[in-house]
This record gives sequence, C-alpha cells and structure tokens, in this order.
Amino acid sequence: MFILTSFITTAQEHENFKHFRISPVITHTFIPTTTNEGDKTVIVPTFGLDLEYWLNEKWGFGFHNDIELETFITEKEHETFVEKEFPLVLTFDALYKFKEHWVFVLGAGGEFEKNENLFIVRAGIEYEVEFGNHWDVSPTIVYDHRSNNSSTWGIGIGIGKRF
Repeated sequence: MFILTSFITTAQEHENFKHFRISPVITHTFIPTTTNEGDKTVIVPTFGLDLEYWLNEKWGFGFHNDIELETFITEKEHETFVEKEFPLVLTFDALYKFKEHWVFVLGAGGEFEKNENLFIVRAGIEYEVEFGNHWDVSPTIVYDHRSNNSSTWGIGIGIGKRF
C-alpha cells in the first residue's frame, strides 16, 4: 500500500511534466579538410531537428537529425579525396540532465551522403533554459567522431517545445 501511495503522490507532483520535446536547431559544423593548399577547417551551416522523449526529469533519449548545407571535400586515407554533398546526419542519443539546466548527450548514428556513408559516435552538451509555457532555448556543443577517423564539432542553438 505504501508503494502505491508513493507512486500516486509522485505521479501527481509530476503531472505537468511533459515527456516529448521537439527542437529545430541552427548549428555551425566545423569540418577539418585537406586541400591542395593544405589543411583547413570548413565551417558549414547546418539545420537540425531534435525529437526527444524524456522518461523522467533526468533521463531521456533523442533522435537528432542534421543536414549540412554545403558541398565540401574531405580527405580519406591520405591523398584520396571525397566530395560531400549536403550530408544528412542521424543519431540516436541518450540524454542525461545532470544539473538544473545542463544536459549531456551521448549516442551513435550515421552520416548519409551519396558518395560515402559513415558510422558516427556523438557526444555533446546542452544548456536548456525554459522561458514559459514549456518553451526553451538551448545552446549546444556537439562532437562527432566518424568511422573514417575524422571528427567534426558544432556549435548551435535550438528552440524547443515540450508537450
């Protein structure tokens, strides 16, 4: 009986908790490349859409989708170059809110593009600030390690809505 009473009390306290969150995200992705002129970093504008389900106020999981809005060339296996045309990055991530506003992101997925598909491991951190009616703004930093031994990182901001 005590367990049932505790569960009902906890459920009532959190009845306003919204489990689903959707957030369009604008990011700049920093991609190291090698060209005939030498090593450089290409900064690519990226649009994303994050779809999340929160199990409780601490733990959730998300399907994070990004499209890099540029064509660029990357090096593969020293001296082999691959042209990337608007790659689509899809990751499935575990989410952990470790402080009031801080969310740690860790997951895996893929980069899909007509010339080459890659496996990705993602880590990131967000600072989620609610500003009313279950809306929030969240600056984000993500690091993606790709299976061809290249890595990218991005800085972005999202506007989220919980429901």
